[in-house]
Amino acid sequence: MKSIAIKRIMLGVSVIAMVAGGIPLALAQNTGDASVAPADAATTPAKPTKAERKAARKQARAKKNAELKKLEDAGYQPAANDPNYPAKLQQAEKKAAGASQ
Repeated sequence: MKSIAIKRIMLGVSVIAMVAGGIPLALAQNTGDASVAPADAATTPAKPTKAERKAARKQARAKKNAELKKLEDAGYQPAANDPNYPAKLQQAEKKAAGASQ
């Protein structure tokens, strides 16, 4: 009896998923206002190249690692299973901020 109810529920869920998947997403529509000019290709920023994205990731990683190193030097231990986690991190942040100023 339970297996029949479960099968019916699963059938209903799958039908809803198929119907919802077939509904097109709403698209932004132009209101017909002539005062709004379409975006020119010259004003839209160019998509960053693969090398630029890689350099940005490398820079972000270096910044994150430097911040983590500064916190570790201030006494924060990220690998420790610490029940006072937020308090210890905040103390290390205050100590690191005071040392850098």
